[in-house]
Amino acid sequence: MKTLITLAACCALALGAAACGDDDNESTASSGSSGSGDLSGNIKIDGSSTVAPFAQAAQEAFQAENPGVKITVGTSGTGGGFEKFCAGETDISDASRPIKDDEEVPVCEKAGINYKEVQVANDGIAVVSNPELKVDCLTTAELKKVWNQGSKVKNLSEVNPKLPDTELSLFGPGTDSGTFDFFTDVINGEEGVSREDYQPSEDDNILVQGVAGEPGGFGYFGHSYYEQNQDKLNLIKVDGGDGCIEPTTETIQSGEYKPLSRPLFMYPSTKALQRPEVKAFLDYILENQQAIAEASQIVPMNTQQTDEAKTALGS
Repeated sequence: MKTLITLAACCALALGAAACGDDDNESTASSGSSGSGDLSGNIKIDGSSTVAPFAQAAQEAFQAENPGVKITVGTSGTGGGFEKFCAGETDISDASRPIKDDEEVPVCEKAGINYKEVQVANDGIAVVSNPELKVDCLTTAELKKVWNQGSKVKNLSEVNPKLPDTELSLFGPGTDSGTFDFFTDVINGEEGVSREDYQPSEDDNILVQGVAGEPGGFGYFGHSYYEQNQDKLNLIKVDGGDGCIEPTTETIQSGEYKPLSRPLFMYPSTKALQRPEVKAFLDYILENQQAIAEASQIVPMNTQQTDEAKTALGS
């Protein structure tokens, strides 16, 4: 996934003048909560593609101050990330939903992997179409008719005669994605229940390309990917019962954009947290979460959420 933090964003993160303008990240900065730059080690992160832009922005900012720490960020999807995490292959798992009590928790417990659940940001699931497919708003009932298991809907006029009759090309997250789990739960009424005749991917960039490339392109993914590709997509408002609401920083953070607003998490293992570089990285994220979220075009936490995250981490 492409680098998301620019020179201007780096400076906005208040990392210190030495960190800004240094292309090879060999300079260390004396400011920030991560210390003097004497830390070293490797931190392996994998999981949600929705959380990945946030993790990558944090990675670049932290490494600018701590060039001795190497951080890798993978995007296997929330489910795929937890598989690696519970197998002891990663230090931190990015997740766009909580870990599953009935499936993933027992696997971690059996492997002796203990962890902390730490919220790091907020997100809304964006429902989008190709700009040629002009749709302003859809109700959750209309979305269910399109995406529910067994649906044969081929164009939106079948769910509402006032909507376009363009043949749909559907794009959505794969089954390892936390976005898929969340969307199917709140829209279709049961997690994992979905029509199967769509083009899936755990990589939201591929979904963006699909929707943008087809006249009838229609799909859903994390809101930050819409923010990064506004010129290619049509954003659809969602009516969850209180009128049509557009996902924005304000409506997502407040929960007004319902039912498609959600918290985003990082799960560090308690073993990894005993290493200074991992603890410093997580502390750094919570101290700078708003600037990191803005740099990665993800919705930041409010003050209460930040305080709760610091308590959960033990900061």
